[in-house]
Amino acid sequence: MVHTRQRSRMIDCLNNFQGSVKAQLSESTKHVESIKGEIIIQHTHAKSGLAKPICIQLYSLNDSCTGKGKLRQGVYLNHGKRIQNKLNGITCIKYALTFEADRDFGFPGAFVIWNQHKDKFFLQSLSLQVEFKQIVHFECNSWIYPNHLMQKERIFFSNTCYLPSQTPNGLLQLRKQELDTLRGDGIEGRIREWHRAYGYDFYNDLGDPQRGEGPILGGSIHYPYPRRGKTGEPHIHSENVKEVMFKMSTCIPPDERFSPQKQSEFAKKVIQATLHFLGSQTNQLKSFNKIKELFSGKKSQGVEEWMVKKLEDHLPKEILKEIGQGIKDYTAKFPMPQLFAGNELVWKDDKEFGRQMLAGINAAVIQCLQAFPPRSKNGIWSSIRRSHIEHNLDGLTLQEAMNQWRIFILDHHNYLMPFLGKINKNGVCAYASRTLLFLKDDDTLKPLAIELSLPGLSRGTEIQRVFRPGGNGSEAALWQFAKAHVGVNDSGYHQLISHWLKTHAVVEPFIIATRRQLSVMHPIHRLLDPHFKDTMHINALARSTVLKGGGIIEKTLYSGEVSMELSSSLYKEWRFDEQSLPGDLLKRGMAFHNPDCLAGVQLLFEDYPYGRDGLEIWVATKRWVNDYCLHFYKDDNSLRSDHEIQEWWSEIKKIGHGDKCNETWWYPMTTLSDLVEALTTLIWISSGLHASVNFGQYEYVGHPLNHPIKCRNFIPMEGTKEFAEFLHDPDKFFLKMLPNRSETTLYMALLEVLSAPTSDEVYLGQQQSPNWIDDVWVKQRFEQFAEELNKVDKRIVERNADPKLKNRQGPSNIPYKLLRPAVSNVKSCQGITAIGIPNSISM
Repeated sequence: MVHTRQRSRMIDCLNNFQGSVKAQLSESTKHVESIKGEIIIQHTHAKSGLAKPICIQLYSLNDSCTGKGKLRQGVYLNHGKRIQNKLNGITCIKYALTFEADRDFGFPGAFVIWNQHKDKFFLQSLSLQVEFKQIVHFECNSWIYPNHLMQKERIFFSNTCYLPSQTPNGLLQLRKQELDTLRGDGIEGRIREWHRAYGYDFYNDLGDPQRGEGPILGGSIHYPYPRRGKTGEPHIHSENVKEVMFKMSTCIPPDERFSPQKQSEFAKKVIQATLHFLGSQTNQLKSFNKIKELFSGKKSQGVEEWMVKKLEDHLPKEILKEIGQGIKDYTAKFPMPQLFAGNELVWKDDKEFGRQMLAGINAAVIQCLQAFPPRSKNGIWSSIRRSHIEHNLDGLTLQEAMNQWRIFILDHHNYLMPFLGKINKNGVCAYASRTLLFLKDDDTLKPLAIELSLPGLSRGTEIQRVFRPGGNGSEAALWQFAKAHVGVNDSGYHQLISHWLKTHAVVEPFIIATRRQLSVMHPIHRLLDPHFKDTMHINALARSTVLKGGGIIEKTLYSGEVSMELSSSLYKEWRFDEQSLPGDLLKRGMAFHNPDCLAGVQLLFEDYPYGRDGLEIWVATKRWVNDYCLHFYKDDNSLRSDHEIQEWWSEIKKIGHGDKCNETWWYPMTTLSDLVEALTTLIWISSGLHASVNFGQYEYVGHPLNHPIKCRNFIPMEGTKEFAEFLHDPDKFFLKMLPNRSETTLYMALLEVLSAPTSDEVYLGQQQSPNWIDDVWVKQRFEQFAEELNKVDKRIVERNADPKLKNRQGPSNIPYKLLRPAVSNVKSCQGITAIGIPNSISM
């Protein structure tokens, strides 16, 4: 019944369109002039090309009697020409267009496109030349599905921005109509992949709670969580899903899907990582040399035939089709992480252990210790005593060091203790940890002590052990074991909290609200759009492969089946106002207020690479955002009267982050300073913060000895059989403590996929198109922003070369580049080389 109504509506719509075109063709052409244009299509599955089944009509800014802009005759695509994008080398098809319009038609402000072909295609852009050779641009970057599926035309607006109150009469109705479409008004039944509908949902797609596959996240006091995009896909028990390492298909709106180029490159990255995983399965990790054999040497090992056949067991057909004839381009072994290529034993170095807390993959966790000794939430004091650390404070007493803000802590204790009972099952042996460090005169961190804790036999008690550096023999080996357990905690926190929760998950509600409440013509939509590229697609893939019950995270990380529950627990402490870089540094005691500094804060010490580089990027971004907002809003009243922005902010608080809606820390959004702070924070999370926690993953965690992902043994106690085994061969005991080969290499494969960007990436200070907005002043100001970032990059290079700044390079002599804005050739980039800061959470 529903299908019949839909088909009937589609036929009526097409008939009306064809009648409109015929009527327009029969009109007098006395006062007709030509509008020249070109449309660029990046990809189509159509074997014979698109051509005539694709029709385009223009809407003018001038009002018509219908309340919409004047609609002119349709033009069909014909005679496409292949071109190459100068920015990324992607091959596209360009079609020349000529529209005939009355002279009173005015400027085009929108166009509609009809796809009467049976295949979808990826529309990149449309440009029109109107009177006095003025160019009107339409940036599209979306998949266009056939009419028989969409049942309505697709609308695109020009790159000119209008606040709601400034919208030309000819676009008022179209602006409202488009937002209604994006909110899903009029959709009957299940949401399909061609529906451009954005809605909110709980995390109810990770598994079946009734089968013990974790609770639904979001919508409850016990399991709060940001909302995800509604996909319309039915719930599927994990046992009924083919256990593949990665997948590609997912049901998200067409505007959020990967471009054809990215789909292809992503699939090839997955194939390569899977081959590396398969190539490592013949290698039992029973010695340090065997771990070394995971990585390719000077000559890369070729792919064997059995490995290609085995791919079918791990990857779906949609990915395997990308192999083509290029199997010679793949390798069978993992690349050696750059950090360890020149120093295989750097993972043992205490200096590097401390440096990575300031310039590693998880550098936004270290805190300045405010009170000694640390205390648990239940009131239990740490067992670390003054006598454990005071002899290592370079002649200072503990109180003197505390007064000088020189005692720091990496704290993975309080949030973990309630979960250890569930975690330490099925061969997992995890502790909660506290690591104390001392800030030396050269701004490096010296480890002082590690406390490892387990729940006691009675409720509210703990079993605590303290390990200290120094010594030799068994004492030195036990210290290495303790560092490995800290690395396990840090790996889990990094992936689940620093990376997934605090970037991917928290940003998705902002994207949904932006699509639903801010017209694409809204200047704030135009500002934010580059920072949302591909996020919903990569998040949906993460839920279906990495985060789901029985997925890669549960199979590899120490937190196992409670991983997402742990993430939900830490979301309880999340505050949006503390996600700004200055706010985060102040909260962790890594900086203090100083109104004389550009960001309003001053670092406790200058050689903190993440904080120093990040603050310069933050300042440049905030200047750009502030000037942009002042260009469109004349005062605070104009912001308060903007109903789209007010509804956008309200929906983020009440629905997108609905479990936090009663918190008083949300910006009231009544002043321009509120808007600037919120937008700068959102852009920082999507660009700088995500870059700092994502693109160095393989380099730091890809080596299984540097940041282990789980431990299979506790540290042995004296007098036990295990301790005797440890004394007999400490290295063998250490390797036996680490995760098995399959878990290790599966996680390495995941990190390899996540750590490298694709060629269609757009970086901070860049735009996808030079015609991204039709505003000369904004373009000029954006060029200034890009130039400011170039100056930041040069200063980072200078700091990296400064021998006095010990934390910039460390024992491996690999400089900190995760926050370098300068863009390098992605194809030549490996490891933590400078690639630029991607605008969005796209990987």
